[in-house]
Amino acid sequence: MSRQPTWSGFSARITGQSTSGQRAAIGAFSAAMDRDLIGYGAHPPDPRWPGGARLAVNFVLNYEEGSEPSVPDGEWGLTENGMLNPGVKGRDLAAEGMFAYGSRVAFWRIMRLFAERNLPLTVFGCALALERHPPAAAAIRAAGHDVCCHGWRWEKHWELSEAEERERIRRAVASIQQTMGQRPLGWYCRYGPSLNTRSLLAEEGGFLYDSDAYDDELPYWSTVQGKPHLVVPYSLSTNDSKFGRGTFATGDDFFTYCRDAFDFLYREGGRMMSIGLHMRIIGHPARAGGLERLLDHVSKVSGVWITRRVEIARHWATTHPPA
Repeated sequence: MSRQPTWSGFSARITGQSTSGQRAAIGAFSAAMDRDLIGYGAHPPDPRWPGGARLAVNFVLNYEEGSEPSVPDGEWGLTENGMLNPGVKGRDLAAEGMFAYGSRVAFWRIMRLFAERNLPLTVFGCALALERHPPAAAAIRAAGHDVCCHGWRWEKHWELSEAEERERIRRAVASIQQTMGQRPLGWYCRYGPSLNTRSLLAEEGGFLYDSDAYDDELPYWSTVQGKPHLVVPYSLSTNDSKFGRGTFATGDDFFTYCRDAFDFLYREGGRMMSIGLHMRIIGHPARAGGLERLLDHVSKVSGVWITRRVEIARHWATTHPPA
C-alpha cells in the first residue's frame, strides 16, 4: 500500500546533499503531495460577479433532521447538548427530539425569514431527511431554493468503503431526483469527504460542483480522473455550528461575527462568502433573531450578489472555464 512521504523521513534523506540536489529533492517531495497550499496566491482572479457586485453571498441551510444517525437509525450528533456524548445506551430520545425541533418548527421559521425578504438560499439536503418530510420538500421546491446533496444520510463518508460510498451516492441522487423533481448538481459530505469521494462524484458524472473544501474564498478548478472538476468551497467559520462548540452563546454573537466577516470581505471585494445554518441550531427564537439582523444587514448594502450556490457554480464555469 502506497503512503504519502513524511517530512521527517525526507529531511533525513537529503542531509548532506548539495544545495542543487536538495532543491531537486524538495521539488520531488512537493510533487508527491496532493495538497495545494498555494491556490490563487497574492493575486486571485476577478470573479466578475453579475452586475459588478463586490461580493457574492450564499446562505446554506443544512437539512439533516430525519437522516441523523440515531438508534435504530444510528448515533448522537450536534444538538443542544453540544458535541458531548451523553452516554445514553440505545435510543437517545432527547437528541431525537432536539433534531425533530429542526424539522417541525425551525425549518418553517427560517423559510419565513428568507421569504419575507425575498432572499434565496441553498439547501444542503440529506436525501433521506427530505424523503421523510414531503411538506418541507414541497416548500423548498416552491420557493425555488436549490438543493446540494448532503449525502444519503448524515453520516461520515470517510468511514465508508469505496463500494459503500459509491452506492450511497447513487442512492442519494436517485432519492433527491424523486423527491425534488430534479437531480442535485452539487455535493457536500458531512464535515469532510473520504479519499474516494471526489473521484466517485466524477465517476457518477452528473455533478456540476462539490463543496467538500474549506480552503478558499473563491471557486476553483481541480483535476479529477484527468478532467476538470469545479470546487465551490464552504466555510465552518461563518457557521452556526459554533453554537454547539461553545463559541457562540447568543444570537448577537452569531450576528456580530458574520457581520464583521461580511463587512471585511465587502471592503476587500472580489470574494465569496458562505454562511452555514442548521435548522435545529439557528432556528431557536433567540438565535433566529441574530439571523434576522444579519439578513437585514446584508440586504441593505448595494453591490452584493445574494444568490444560490448553483448560480455561483454556473457563473464560474461560464466566466472562468478551466484552462
